[in-house]
Amino acid sequence: MINKFLFKHIDNSALIIFRIIFGLLCFLETVGAIFTGWIKRTLIDPDFTFSFIGLEWLQPLPGNGMYFYYGFMGVLGLCIMVGYKYRWSTILFTALWAGTYFMQKASYNNHYYLLILLSGLMAIQPAHKYMSFDADANPDIKQNSMPQWCSLVFILQMFIVYTYGAIAKIYPDWLNTTVIEVLMKGKANYILVGDLLQQKWVHYFLAYGGILFDGLIIPLLLIKRTRKIAFLASIFFHLFNSFIFQVGIFPYLSLAFALFFFEPKQIHDLFFKNKKPFYNAGEVIIPKYKNVALGVMGMYFVIQLILPIRQHFIQDNVLWTEEGHRLSWRMMLRIKRGQATYTIKNHTKNTVEQVRLKDYLSHKQRGLASSKPDVIWQFSQHLKSVYAAKGDSISVYVNARVSVNGRPAKQLIKPDVDLANVEWSPWKHSDWILPSK
Repeated sequence: MINKFLFKHIDNSALIIFRIIFGLLCFLETVGAIFTGWIKRTLIDPDFTFSFIGLEWLQPLPGNGMYFYYGFMGVLGLCIMVGYKYRWSTILFTALWAGTYFMQKASYNNHYYLLILLSGLMAIQPAHKYMSFDADANPDIKQNSMPQWCSLVFILQMFIVYTYGAIAKIYPDWLNTTVIEVLMKGKANYILVGDLLQQKWVHYFLAYGGILFDGLIIPLLLIKRTRKIAFLASIFFHLFNSFIFQVGIFPYLSLAFALFFFEPKQIHDLFFKNKKPFYNAGEVIIPKYKNVALGVMGMYFVIQLILPIRQHFIQDNVLWTEEGHRLSWRMMLRIKRGQATYTIKNHTKNTVEQVRLKDYLSHKQRGLASSKPDVIWQFSQHLKSVYAAKGDSISVYVNARVSVNGRPAKQLIKPDVDLANVEWSPWKHSDWILPSK
């Protein structure tokens, strides 16, 4: 039964069109980062970047190296789009995108993480077997079918993303629209819709509409009777997010996933009716290494299910501690603002001084180093290494007050703990973070 379900062949029109859209969006995302100045602001101008803890060896290339890095990723995106050296292009893009994602947290985004996962899934797809340079150069690989699992892995991945996104929104500050209200205050100057976005009924519509959309969109797309309505709702939702929040390629990538929900015949007739015959033989072709493949994919999806819930096994509220926040589909759920004072006690020179954050960090980095415990710890470690290079032994004490979702600011961490000389544990609560209550 499982073999027939996963390895039954269906028409591959949806996958071919998705490959073209995916490659184009990868190209636009990477090239756009160059021309919008994102690379300069995030990876070139800062003297120090906050990589993921444990991956400090991942650092931006010197000089203008990151422009070439992203330019090369743009070329790989085009190669994916046209199906040229598809496997290598996709694997390389995945590795390079993961590198730039893990080397900096100043612009952390769940959508960037999702692009790593989707690129990795695309690398194992037979998406180059029609309408590609690879198929033209080697007609032996040309096919108009694919195993059914090719579409199912994308459906399951997006189901996980949306479902955890919906669950994460079910907490008081989202349900009473506090988060939405704070977010919309920053959009008051938008042409035509700025005043509308300040209305309380709009806040409730967006808050509860967001939960319903995330929780129901995949099931409604799977049901034939509700599919078209769900797709229209998806168009409105994602275009709204694109306009209001400027979240890059994610809305358009999400819309492209609808290709895998519609009947293969509909997608074929829409895009390829006069170019390739529609495949409906329904052959079941079991690969030689089926058990290994199923084992690997099973482990992958188990990890995807476990990572977002790890926060529940760590002490205190993730909104306050940030422990378990990343890689868990907690999208636009809180607004944190903070102020922090870093005090250095120099044991070598027997002096005490306060740190001027402007001397070390960009404006965006200063916001992180004033409100997020892991970044505060990392910056304390960076200060320790800077002074150690001068032959000085120091302690770093931080007085940080943080406001979550507009509430009055509270003390975030213990000000008498030397953060330059404490260990970081990614799997348990750091006891130098003060309780949220």
